[in-house]
Amino acid sequence: MQVWLGEHQQPDCMKGAAVTIGNFDGVHCGHRHILSCLRQQAHNRGLISVVVVFEPQPQEFFARKLAQPLPYRLTPLCDKLALLAESSCVDAVYVLNFDQSFADTPAMEFVRKVLIERLNTRYLLVGDDFRFGVKRSGDFALLQAQSEFTTENTPSVLINDVRASSTAVRQALEAGNLTYAQMLLGHEYTLSGKVKYGQQLGRKLGCPTANVDLPPLRYALNGVFVVDVSGDFGRKRGVASFGLNPTVSTDCQQKLEVHIFDFDADLYEQKIKVHFLHKLRDELKFDCLSALQAQIEADMAAARIWQAA
Repeated sequence: MQVWLGEHQQPDCMKGAAVTIGNFDGVHCGHRHILSCLRQQAHNRGLISVVVVFEPQPQEFFARKLAQPLPYRLTPLCDKLALLAESSCVDAVYVLNFDQSFADTPAMEFVRKVLIERLNTRYLLVGDDFRFGVKRSGDFALLQAQSEFTTENTPSVLINDVRASSTAVRQALEAGNLTYAQMLLGHEYTLSGKVKYGQQLGRKLGCPTANVDLPPLRYALNGVFVVDVSGDFGRKRGVASFGLNPTVSTDCQQKLEVHIFDFDADLYEQKIKVHFLHKLRDELKFDCLSALQAQIEADMAAARIWQAA
């Protein structure tokens, strides 16, 4: 799968492209069905399949501009690209930088410059509620009116009578229902990043942790979890804390710290993937480090005995 980064790379779409556009946050079951349909249309028409995504996601851009809390994000860009590649449905992903200049782009300019000139779009698959261009002036009807390509509506996927959507996954994660989130996603919820240096407080408390470097987004998860951790060393069980660490930190950015059971190798600067399996508890603020240490020991014991149903 190729990745094209906005203005910095010219897409190679000489033979034409079958295109879909969206956030694809989480790359859940609904997304995977869309990607499968796109792949089939690309194959039938002799085109390459291209997914267009925005970074940051538009809602994040406008939230920052208005100094509002960020919306929850399921997958940072690197994880999203990995999931799109794993789908085996995508030939290329075109990542567009969503900034003020892009937000001010007239709808027809987006159609002409991005869809027609850059991507040589011959087939477009988007939701009938898709809006684009300055003041969200472009819509599905405008796209259907274009003679250069055919526009069709994306299908919906129901899981237990609930539409598979990024919103539904975020709600499941926020509620700590990882089983339901996995059902909607079609895969375990994971986050990945390089291990960075932290305060090394966990080591002092008898629970050395790998601090995972994540993009400064807002994530739906919060609390202590049973996890599996995968990397060059394979896949191992552990326990993870994901939150603000209120006992020892005043930082407003969430932190992901993972303790891997029966493992003491140096992981600094290595990339690991954290698979969230089960929520043990919400994040708590303790009055002293000894109380925190006692709870950590209890969390480790609970994680060791937990078994997936």
